[in-house]
Amino acid sequence: MRRQNYLFFFISLLLTCTVFGQDGQVLFTKNFTPEEFAQRREKIYDAIGNEALALLQGAPSPSGYVRFRQSNEFFYVCGIEVPHAYVLLDGRSRRTSLYLPNRNEQRERAEGKVLSAEDAELVRQLSGVDAVYSTDLLGEHLARYARNPRQATIYTPFSPAEGTAMSRDLALRSLSDASSDPWDGNLSREARFIQHLRNRFPHFQIQNLTPILDELRLIKSPAEIAMIRKATRLSGQALIEAMRATMPGIYERELDAVAKFVFYRNGAQGDAYYSLVASASNAWYPHYNAGTRQMQDGDFLLMDYAPDVGYYMSDVTRVWPVNGTFNSWQVELYDFYLTCYQAILKSIRPGILASTIKAEAAAAMAAHLEKSTFSKPHYLKAAQDFVKSYQSSSQSSYASLGHWVGMSTHDVGSHDGPLRAGMVFTIEPALRVPEEKIYIRLEDVIVVKADGIEILSDFVPMERKAIEKVMSEPGMLNSYAPLELTGKE
Repeated sequence: MRRQNYLFFFISLLLTCTVFGQDGQVLFTKNFTPEEFAQRREKIYDAIGNEALALLQGAPSPSGYVRFRQSNEFFYVCGIEVPHAYVLLDGRSRRTSLYLPNRNEQRERAEGKVLSAEDAELVRQLSGVDAVYSTDLLGEHLARYARNPRQATIYTPFSPAEGTAMSRDLALRSLSDASSDPWDGNLSREARFIQHLRNRFPHFQIQNLTPILDELRLIKSPAEIAMIRKATRLSGQALIEAMRATMPGIYERELDAVAKFVFYRNGAQGDAYYSLVASASNAWYPHYNAGTRQMQDGDFLLMDYAPDVGYYMSDVTRVWPVNGTFNSWQVELYDFYLTCYQAILKSIRPGILASTIKAEAAAAMAAHLEKSTFSKPHYLKAAQDFVKSYQSSSQSSYASLGHWVGMSTHDVGSHDGPLRAGMVFTIEPALRVPEEKIYIRLEDVIVVKADGIEILSDFVPMERKAIEKVMSEPGMLNSYAPLELTGKE
């Protein structure tokens, strides 16, 4: 028994020494095992077949004093966080080769250890890949593959990579803006990479790896859900602390600072997206993010913010009164909206199409609308339009309940078919009153299980009394008065 204990201790010590550098620097993710990355690669082999290769380029070195963050796609396949890395999957041999830059000793003396081609054996132990080479050998190895006419296809992502606080929709928007600028018009990094492959190796057919990765990422593993749960926990705690800190006279940006403290104090590596802290009519713009307005007594506030925790995101939204007490019009509209919102949550279950769930929820909303009264005609119209819009969306062949959540906030994957275990998504229907520029939206993160659903963010108050109770508690900003900066210090 004692010998077994010594053996266990030795193995644990060896693993710790490889995951961490000499000064405790993390060299490889602790959130996923090499076996999980290997399982993902096995599914890629199955998808591309035995006559193809899959090749991904990692993120480049960042510009400026910005911490490096690997792209989602590259991290998903191997977990390696090194700039200018490449990973090659051979469908025939079912072996994975990783290509890393050579060691830059001067940079390591300044910034700390970075995995390099010289660490081949260590990288193999950490990541579970089969071989590690220097980046300058990638071309030679591809040339060898090009001699084999039976292995004439390379799969590589066509869609833009997801980097820091990035979802594909915004990555595509950025490319669209650049292509529309006559003084810019640069190709995406992925497009340039594909051009290089075609120019240097015309023998290969280049196919799109993106749909394969998207399908794999749609269903989350238990380890992935654990990371999303942590990100959601931090998002919710940040919103709760922001509720406590809210008072007339503070600026929207101050709640951003409160949330960031909660995120970074508890292990987040960054933002999932820029904070949406929108008071009064600023909330009318769903992605308002300037944070410059000083909030006033009587304002209604929307806050939508979440962290990046180990490459996994969340997305939670709540609304509350700036002065801590819902006034009459806020009660009227919020209570109607909340009952409709809860009808959607009650209708969600596995094995059912989104259109069916939306139709059931819409029927419950319509019944609630019939019993509701409003103080202003345009409030009634806003409620009617809200229910009508939800009913109409349930009839669409592309009906979805919201958006997927995972490695990006607006995560990838098709909305076709019924809900399946391992899917993670949000709902975020919005009630709009254009006459007064009132906008109300809640948002929760939902995990689909085999026997039901789990609402990861259900601990964040949404009932009026619960919100008011939290807002009556002391907040972080009570202890930190703003500095009086005159420029003469």
